[in-house]
Amino acid sequence: MKALLLTAVLGLVAALSLAQEEQDFSGTWYVKAVVTGKDMPEEKRPRKVFPVTVTTLEGGDMEVTVTFMKKDQCHQKKVRMQKTDEPGKFFAYEGRKLAYVQELPGTDHYVFYCEDQRRGKMFHMAKLMGKDPAMNPEVMEEFKKFVQRKGFPKEDIFMPTQTESCVPERD
Repeated sequence: MKALLLTAVLGLVAALSLAQEEQDFSGTWYVKAVVTGKDMPEEKRPRKVFPVTVTTLEGGDMEVTVTFMKKDQCHQKKVRMQKTDEPGKFFAYEGRKLAYVQELPGTDHYVFYCEDQRRGKMFHMAKLMGKDPAMNPEVMEEFKKFVQRKGFPKEDIFMPTQTESCVPERD
């Protein structure tokens, strides 16, 4: 009986250690698809996206570096995401935003899902991300299932153009 209990405990410890190791999201990520709530007008949606850099910090927090275009200017922003006791769940902006990083089953892609309160309204967004810029149709089908479970209409999914680096547009 003791041997069985010891085996079960060691198996659980090994599984928990593996789960923690799998939570290292460091590296360059490519945005494949995005879906937002109805409160984001189409003209505000990004037409171009740039690779996202994630660095796992000591203690399991993450630093996410995003590049975006605003008024024909390239901007870079770093966001610290504090890990919680729940794997894949993080807080950002001193707890005002909640973010989840969830692996899509059977794929090497993840969904970065964010919830936020803005002016008394709930805002949520999901991004399909992978470490390879190529799109995979099976992964897109899994993303569609995910967004429907979260209450987004799958028709609201859009695929911005993935660009390797930010270069301001010229007329």
